[in-house]
Amino acid sequence: MKKKKFTFIDLFAGIGGFHIAMHELGGQCVFASELDKYARQTYEYNFKSISPGIFKKGNFNQDITDPALNISEIPNFDILCAGFPCQPFSYAGKNEGFKDKTRGTLFFSILNILEAKRPIAFLLENVKGIKSHDGGRTLETIVSALEKAGYYVKWQILDSLKFGVPQKRERWYCVGFLNDVEFSFPSGNNKIVTLSKIIDKKNNDPALKLPKMEIEKINFHFKNVSRAPRVKHDSSKYQPYTKKGRHGVFSYQKPDGSLRFHIGDVAKTQIQEAFYCCLNTYAPTIIFNRVPKLWDLKRKLSVLESQRLQGFPDSFKFPVSDNQAYRQLGNSIALPVVREVAKSMLKALNYEN
Repeated sequence: MKKKKFTFIDLFAGIGGFHIAMHELGGQCVFASELDKYARQTYEYNFKSISPGIFKKGNFNQDITDPALNISEIPNFDILCAGFPCQPFSYAGKNEGFKDKTRGTLFFSILNILEAKRPIAFLLENVKGIKSHDGGRTLETIVSALEKAGYYVKWQILDSLKFGVPQKRERWYCVGFLNDVEFSFPSGNNKIVTLSKIIDKKNNDPALKLPKMEIEKINFHFKNVSRAPRVKHDSSKYQPYTKKGRHGVFSYQKPDGSLRFHIGDVAKTQIQEAFYCCLNTYAPTIIFNRVPKLWDLKRKLSVLESQRLQGFPDSFKFPVSDNQAYRQLGNSIALPVVREVAKSMLKALNYEN
C-alpha cells in the first residue's frame, strides 16, 4: 500500500531549499537546524505558516554540533536532508574506524543522527569538488561510513542547467536507503533555458547598474572587436610587477554570447578577471560573493531574478538586506534538481508523490 505522507528533517538548512521541495511532495518537516542567524530569519519567515510545529516545539535547532543536543529528543522521521559543508577528514590518530575519521567534522553530526534514528532514507548535497577533495579520500570516507551505518548508497554529479534553470551549477548528490531499492538519479534534459526567461527587462533599478568602469570596458570590447576576436585593453595604469601589468587584460566573447575578461596573453593562459552573461545564454554558478552580471543590460541580477536562477518561487521572500539575500541564495541548493531527485527517491520507496 502506498503512503501519501512522509516526514523529514532539514539539517544545515540554509534558507530551506530542501524544505520547499519535500513539502511540495507531501513531506512534513519535524526538525530543522541552521547556525547562521540571518538565514534562520529567512527560514522562519517563509516556513512558519506551513511547518509551525518545528518553531512552536523548539525543533528549530541552532547548532547541530552542540554536545548538549539530545538526539533521542529529535522526533522520528523518514528522510534526512542535509546540504553540509565539505571539510577535510583525518586519517591520522588512533584510526579506530570510520567514525574516528569523521570526528570533528560536520558530517559526523549527520552520521550520529542516522545511526541513532535509523530513517529509511537520506539525501545529501555538496559541492562538485567533494569528488576529488583530499585526493578522493574524503568521499571514500563518507560513502564507507554511510555503508557501515547500514545504508545502500548512490551518488552522482548533477548540473542544474539540465533541470530547467539558466545556471550551470554542478553539485554532488548522494542518496541512501536502509533497504536495497531500485533507484536511479534523474537525468534532466538537454533543453537549455536562457536568462531571457527569468529576467525582467524593464527593471531599471539604479542599484543594479554596473559601475562606470565596467561599462567602459564592455563598450571598449565591442568597439574594437572587429579588429581581432580577442581585444587587448589598456594595462598601463597597472604596476609592471602585477599580473595585470605584466600580462595585460584581454576580453573575448564566447560562441554562447558570454563575455569574458582574462588577465593574460592572447592564449588566455592566466586567470579570469570577469565574466558577463547575456540574455541569450546562461549564468555561471551563483555563489555567496558573486552575483551574475549581464553585459547587454549593463546590470547585475536582482534578488528576485537570482532566486529564479535557483528555481525558487517568486512567492519566496527575504526579510533581510539584499546583500544577505544574495549571499543566502549563493549558498543554497538548486531547487528543481532536489525536487527531481526527491521524486525518484519517493518512487523507489513506494511512496505516492
